[in-house]
Amino acid sequence: MKKIFYGWWMTAAAFVTFGLAVGFPYYNLVFFYDYFQKAFGWSRADITLGFPLATIFTLWVGPLIVPRFSPRKLILVGTGLTFIALTCFGKMGSALLVYYAIWVLYTIGYFLSGPIPHQLIVSHWFSKNRGKAMGVLYVGVGLLGSLGSFLVKPLTESYGFQTALIVMGFMLFLAWPLTIFVLRDKPSDKGLFADGASAPPAEIKLQPCSYKTLLGSYSFWLLLIGSACSISSIGAVNFHMKFAFIDQGFTNQEALNSVWRAASILILWSSIAGRLLIGGLSDAFPKKWVMTASYFLTALSIPLLLAVRPPGTPWAFSLLFGLAMGADYMLIPLMAAEQFGVNSLARAMAIILPVNTIGQTWFPYFISILRDKYYPNYEMPMMVTLAVALAGAVAIMILPRQCKRSDAALPLQQPVRTGK
Repeated sequence: MKKIFYGWWMTAAAFVTFGLAVGFPYYNLVFFYDYFQKAFGWSRADITLGFPLATIFTLWVGPLIVPRFSPRKLILVGTGLTFIALTCFGKMGSALLVYYAIWVLYTIGYFLSGPIPHQLIVSHWFSKNRGKAMGVLYVGVGLLGSLGSFLVKPLTESYGFQTALIVMGFMLFLAWPLTIFVLRDKPSDKGLFADGASAPPAEIKLQPCSYKTLLGSYSFWLLLIGSACSISSIGAVNFHMKFAFIDQGFTNQEALNSVWRAASILILWSSIAGRLLIGGLSDAFPKKWVMTASYFLTALSIPLLLAVRPPGTPWAFSLLFGLAMGADYMLIPLMAAEQFGVNSLARAMAIILPVNTIGQTWFPYFISILRDKYYPNYEMPMMVTLAVALAGAVAIMILPRQCKRSDAALPLQQPVRTGK
């Protein structure tokens, strides 16, 4: 009798846990930036410096911790740390050092419970349909993030931003039952192989690349630089979107909150379509060209942000940017798995994710400096953002289709029956 394949059940569970761990807090913390500015008197640069500083102090988390532990354990610990961080944001005072320390805690939680463990689970459960499964996984980030965007405005306006942040923190615990009782790290935990096949895929015979091998690879550096540039430009748009709307005429707080919520929800909903579309395309066409096209799409969406003026709506910008953003994030692990093998994915992403996060956080801080000290509005800073996005697309365009490896194959391993 053919065994039941649980891969799509794992994807459905990871859909929820990933959305709660990443989408819900990450895409909605920026909503509170202007409240921090008004409540504590901090500048844009002060506020946006928290996340980039934290990435510097937490670089060790990816390479040293993530490959050593079960993805499920990482999700449990990481969501717990994110809860603590959000609660502290809701109770903090005006001391910037405390604010920055909370960001360190949040960033550790993000690295532990965020993209890497979820990417690992889906990548091990699927081989032929990995793109589709990864697309479904990343839909959770967009959907749960957009639900958060619905919640933060009424919560904040009714109970204050401090209470809204604490409520967001408690929502993270909804990920725990699924992580404990449903998720499994690999199909071998259920006596299965990827895709429900009768034999393991050939890719798992490859030895994992060492960190030295990865860092000595031309392909790895192109993927690292290209993804970092694209993610940096996306981060700059996400972090500064609300501030850009203020510069462009949305000075009334209620109008500002409304246009931000409309843009955020449209972006996240559009990202869902992007993830599903690109996930399917990446299984049917060379991932390099699918990734290149999505990176150019990111660049094309940036000038549209500057065209949003009251009483207009951010439809064109939000739909195009969301489509590109949804594709960009999920293509990175797919490309890494194709280039270096699924057994090397943990190590590859343990380097790529922290570096991308540095770009995603420090580049918005650089844009803050440009805006506050050198330019009266966001036109020139966003043109700089556009140039960085284009550089990322070019780096992926010249990426070899597949990295050549000389590693010896490991003997095939039969799945271990654990009784779970």
